[in-house]
Amino acid sequence: MEIQSVGVVGAGQMGSGIAHVFALAGFDVLMTDISQQALDKALATIERNMERQVSRGKISAEDKAAALGRIRTTQRLADLGQCDLIIEAATERETVKQAIFEDLVPHLKPETILTSNTSSISITRLASRTDRPEKFMGFHFMNPVPVMQLVELIRGIATSDETYQTLLKVVERLGKTAASAEDFPAFIVNRILMPMINEAVYTLYEGVGNVESIDRSLKLGANHPMGPLELADFIGLDTCLAIMNVLHEGLADTKYRPCPLLVKYVEAGWLGRKTGRGFYDYRGEVPVPTR
Repeated sequence: MEIQSVGVVGAGQMGSGIAHVFALAGFDVLMTDISQQALDKALATIERNMERQVSRGKISAEDKAAALGRIRTTQRLADLGQCDLIIEAATERETVKQAIFEDLVPHLKPETILTSNTSSISITRLASRTDRPEKFMGFHFMNPVPVMQLVELIRGIATSDETYQTLLKVVERLGKTAASAEDFPAFIVNRILMPMINEAVYTLYEGVGNVESIDRSLKLGANHPMGPLELADFIGLDTCLAIMNVLHEGLADTKYRPCPLLVKYVEAGWLGRKTGRGFYDYRGEVPVPTR
């Protein structure tokens, strides 16, 4: 199947990034969100990020204008029904994702492929709530989408090879690289990354080091571009906790138990950069460690 029109559900950080790369690659994009304010903010973010690419010589001003012209927005989920491919990029909560797919299904063309940008939730289980499990896949982009090269492709138990091959071609057209993962909790990237972040939080919780010393150790001692606590703030501590809970519940192994300090930060609403406070306080000119 030839994919030309793409529907993106959710206009947050991931949804806007996904719309950005698809529009630049020549796809027609229809982005939806329940909030018009979120849609307006997403368009402004996409324009700003494309302008940054223009200033760095990555794309031309003509490329930017053409790509922005290919993005439309709507608050009506049903409007996405005629798209060839739909990518759900809503909150990392299974009940929310299931409700979106159940609302979408009556409006879809028979050949439409459904995908989820979930970073950890079972693709097989999400697919089972639709009328087309063979045309359903995990399509997991990394944040920030315009910069990161990897896309995880996750097949559910019923996903057809035709669906997988179609999405493989889409990833190639985006100029990104695909990694195939089996449908187990958190797939590949987050199965390895999140326990590392959780262990860094335990290291802080147990007083082995403070925020600054933990991040400095991994940056200079393991050559990581960002420290694990800085990275957790960038991802969002609520997202980190949600993925750790999926790992803990899905694999029933105590090594995936979320650190109580991570839970405490999320309970406080200190979710990282997006709320102004996490393991660092971002409200001043320079981020300051909170522990």
